[in-house]
Amino acid sequence: MNSGGHILIIDDEAGLRQMMARVLQQAGYDVTTAANGKEGIAIASEQVFDLLYLDIRMPGLNGLEVIKIIHAKFPDLPIVLFTAQPDVHSAVEALRRGATDYLLKPLKPQAVIDRTQAILASKQEERRKRELQRQIDALQIELHSIQSPKGQNADSRLGQVSAGDDRFLRRGELTVDLLARRATMKENPFILPTATFDYLVVLTRHSPNVVDFQTLVAEAQGYETDLREAQEMGRWHVYQIRQALEPNPRNPIYLLNVRGTGYRLIMN
Repeated sequence: MNSGGHILIIDDEAGLRQMMARVLQQAGYDVTTAANGKEGIAIASEQVFDLLYLDIRMPGLNGLEVIKIIHAKFPDLPIVLFTAQPDVHSAVEALRRGATDYLLKPLKPQAVIDRTQAILASKQEERRKRELQRQIDALQIELHSIQSPKGQNADSRLGQVSAGDDRFLRRGELTVDLLARRATMKENPFILPTATFDYLVVLTRHSPNVVDFQTLVAEAQGYETDLREAQEMGRWHVYQIRQALEPNPRNPIYLLNVRGTGYRLIMN
């Protein structure tokens, strides 16, 4: 049984809402439901949730409007959309606004459980990494305070200490810090959204080889998709990576599109 996962479901379809709640409760999660966006926002403001499932089409406040409000209040809350095939473009727009992922209707119970487990495991891992990094930083400061000659500023030497090489991926002038989950390009640090950072990790690990669309999504998000859906899901994350890496994102020289196949990260 799972523990520690409190999930909010916002959907105006009572049957789907109840099915989702039953599936997730049987999987061991605490579940709260709301019948519309306004009610869901009110509940989210009063309780702490680990994951939000949200229908993109609802009367009143639609899914995109709910995402905007929720993401502004709770930027770290993962949001997964329900969408029908004709609304895929709206789902991609939702990714741009801060959603984590989307699932196509009709929903398959096992797919919902698998996606929930993957997202909550990733969230727990992120919390653990941040806690470990805080502990490492504190220990480094204490160590250098002990080792430094009297009067020397220990913080000035802190940057000389680094963890093992397996913490970093390096390609040319790009360094990806897997523990701190940040990257540096030409000595300029940048931070990407959680899901987008995972895409950068996959591209960097494979660099300079081509990563096909479906492999990119599967390794970055643990989500098996068809080719069309993989192209849609990856496009926004690649856009954000280019904004951080490229001198001119409209004319990329590092992260290249291999037509009809995937993407290739080339760092000289």
